[in-house]
Amino acid sequence: MTIDIEVFRKDVYEVVASIPCGKVTTYGQIAWLVGRPQHARLVGRVLHDAPDALHLPCHRVVNNQGRTAPHWASQRALLEAEGITFKRNGCVDMKQHLY
Repeated sequence: MTIDIEVFRKDVYEVVASIPCGKVTTYGQIAWLVGRPQHARLVGRVLHDAPDALHLPCHRVVNNQGRTAPHWASQRALLEAEGITFKRNGCVDMKQHLY
């Protein structure tokens, strides 16, 4: 079954926009919530290409282990500014902050 990328994109944006300050979610959770559980990587691509004008809190999306995006140096600082805490290994404390 093919994906209507515009519908997928809109659905992903809606989920990301709903993540509250001080919480994070994962690419996989978003994929599951929009009905495409096998498309976590596509969620990442969609968010990477999201227009800045939408002001989406993309920094609140991490991988399933709580790791931040490897090429987004300011993501951790943005999360910490919202009160997100990190474990010694550099991952978000998912037990405390998972939405």
